[in-house]
Amino acid sequence: MHTTDDTPPAFEPAINVELSSIKDSKVAKVSLYSSRAEITRSFKFTVSTGQNLVQINGLPNVLEAQSLRVEGRGAATIHDVVLSTIPPPPIATTSAKLVDLQNKRVQLQKALDRVKKALGSLESYLGTMNSQYIDPTKLTVVVDNYDSVAEKLDDRVLELEKELKDTEDAIKAEQLMLSSPPEANSLLKQRVSVGIFADSGGEVEIILIYAVNRASWYASYDVRVNVQTKESPVTLVYKANIKQATGESWEDVPLTLETVTPTYGIGVPTLSPWTLSMYKPSPPQAQSLSRSAGPVPMLTPIVLNDSKLFRSLDRGSRTPGMAYIGSSVTSKGNISATYRVPGRVTIPADGDEHTFTIVQMNLDASMSWVSVPKVDTKTHLKAKITNASDYSLLAGSASIYVDGSFISRSLLPSVSPQESFDCPLGLDPSLRITYHPQSKKVSQTGFYNKSSNYIYTQRISIHNTKATTTVENLKILDQIPVSEDDQISVKLISPPLSLPDVYSIKSVKASMTNVSRAIPHVQVSEGVVAQWEGSDESGIDVDALGKDGKINWLCTIPPQGKLNVVMQWEVSTPTSAYVTGL
Repeated sequence: MHTTDDTPPAFEPAINVELSSIKDSKVAKVSLYSSRAEITRSFKFTVSTGQNLVQINGLPNVLEAQSLRVEGRGAATIHDVVLSTIPPPPIATTSAKLVDLQNKRVQLQKALDRVKKALGSLESYLGTMNSQYIDPTKLTVVVDNYDSVAEKLDDRVLELEKELKDTEDAIKAEQLMLSSPPEANSLLKQRVSVGIFADSGGEVEIILIYAVNRASWYASYDVRVNVQTKESPVTLVYKANIKQATGESWEDVPLTLETVTPTYGIGVPTLSPWTLSMYKPSPPQAQSLSRSAGPVPMLTPIVLNDSKLFRSLDRGSRTPGMAYIGSSVTSKGNISATYRVPGRVTIPADGDEHTFTIVQMNLDASMSWVSVPKVDTKTHLKAKITNASDYSLLAGSASIYVDGSFISRSLLPSVSPQESFDCPLGLDPSLRITYHPQSKKVSQTGFYNKSSNYIYTQRISIHNTKATTTVENLKILDQIPVSEDDQISVKLISPPLSLPDVYSIKSVKASMTNVSRAIPHVQVSEGVVAQWEGSDESGIDVDALGKDGKINWLCTIPPQGKLNVVMQWEVSTPTSAYVTGL
């Protein structure tokens, strides 16, 4: 009879493999978001046939547990992954150095006791001597010998006491060091244990992908404007300011910057029921308990959605990188973009800011000047810049330079590719504006129902002191009063602007023709056009145009040129009326 041995093989314990995250790995990639980073680390090591327990020590404390992913390459199978905290090493109570110091202290103490005892014996011996039995000629020798011996003993006491104190200090320092041993990095106390079963011994690769906080980047800009040229007058330097204090330095790593901000547990809000009912006073018993003057509102509880701490972002295929000075766009979309910082960078975990240039772009822009001399006669310069690139610009601070001189700091908004944005460029002192004192003429009309007529005249002078530059698109903004009473009439005399015909403008918009042709405007003089404020803006509110009494002049002034604009209006009121606001 043939028998088979069905006894299972004996269990073989797992082979331990100890790895250091810093020393035994290479950072394959760092993806940096606005408030966190995703790290990809690669470990190559040798495993034995059978079960292997790989322990990777020294991972950062700020590692987010639910973000950890483990991938492997090689003839092996990953069984389990455990993230834990490395236990502190046992505190040593003694050391060879401490034992030597303690023995030295005992020896010094005994030596000190012997010297003190010898000094006491010398004092006793001198006290027992009787002068009547000593030859007077030898008394001086006795005293001299006593002084010499006592001085040597005193010096030895001082020497031993100092040496004993130094030994006591050294013992305390050694005990303190034993009770709190120095750690290589207290911020790297996480451990990942990976169970690997290998069909055969050999080299394998383990890849750890995990997210950490305490790492961030934000955008900043240098905006350099050359007002002397019209072709690409703006040079925009897009910079990334990076800092990290994760505990592990990123040395010689490929870095990508992500503009998306991960959100967790964010859903579309819902509207709660909104009902109306007649107010019913509280019963007398409730009123006696509360002296509140009105009903007590009920608080609606807010329920927050559960959320995961971390969700892995799509790591699918990226569109091909497009070469630029400084960096490249590795993916782009309607919501976010990914930038690849060129080469490899090193960012220590020091919490300090490290600045890298993402790209430098030459952009088209149209310059314009704006002044509201009724409030302030200063002239503000701004540029309407078109982001004619594939880069999404994040909101961030910008240093503004005009013709090579630092002008101001400003805040740039978020700008998508091919979108335009306004960038304030500070004040232009070369445009001198004078807001002259207002003049007024008063007259009366009517026989039975007399009325008072006030004609106001406001003159504004502009001087372009630039030697060679013509200023175009200078907007001067002013206003006339608006009546809030039927008995008060306000009429604009100069410039002779009429209120817009709403119906004609709407019909023009419906026919998709140029809307600006239907907006009232007046050619005041050569290079000066007057119009209602808001006429040249996108999304014109036709119904409100001119209703707020605000008008503007669009001016073109040659170098060293001067011009004047005049605004005149009439206010009619009953003679006996007292008008506020004039």
